[in-house]
Amino acid sequence: MKTSQILGLVLVLLYIDASTEWPMHTVCKEDNLELYYKSCDSQQDFALSIDRCSDITTHTFNIRAAMVLRHSIKELYIKIALIINGKTVLTYSETLCGPGHSKLIFCGKKKGEHLYYEGPVTLGIKEIPQGDYTVSAKLTNEDHATVACADFTVKNYVDY
Repeated sequence: MKTSQILGLVLVLLYIDASTEWPMHTVCKEDNLELYYKSCDSQQDFALSIDRCSDITTHTFNIRAAMVLRHSIKELYIKIALIINGKTVLTYSETLCGPGHSKLIFCGKKKGEHLYYEGPVTLGIKEIPQGDYTVSAKLTNEDHATVACADFTVKNYVDY
């Protein structure tokens, strides 16, 4: 190989290695509310959409989400953090799938299976706080492997 070809190959490999960050995806953007997400798992992105931002402020709204599992889900745990100005101000954890109780239809799915959900979601909150902040969500399985991970940017300009 010529030196120029080797140099080109090295530059391509360095670029591929350096560009492991996923793009920011727009979930919705309306007059007073914007919602974006970015996968924080360097090896996997996923798809998420809703019809309208205004639907989020209702108690229940419809979503569409899809991904291919890199890890099986025998047990599934979620950890959510509310981050304002780079500081975690609130955390929440819950078991979503486990022995004797499965809150989700995809509990028990195996590595390599395609997950697709289209339907209602209830957040359990009455209103989205006004401001510009980040909600970090991480799903892990029984082996502590990351099943999905995302940082959601919320911009709410509505003063309730």
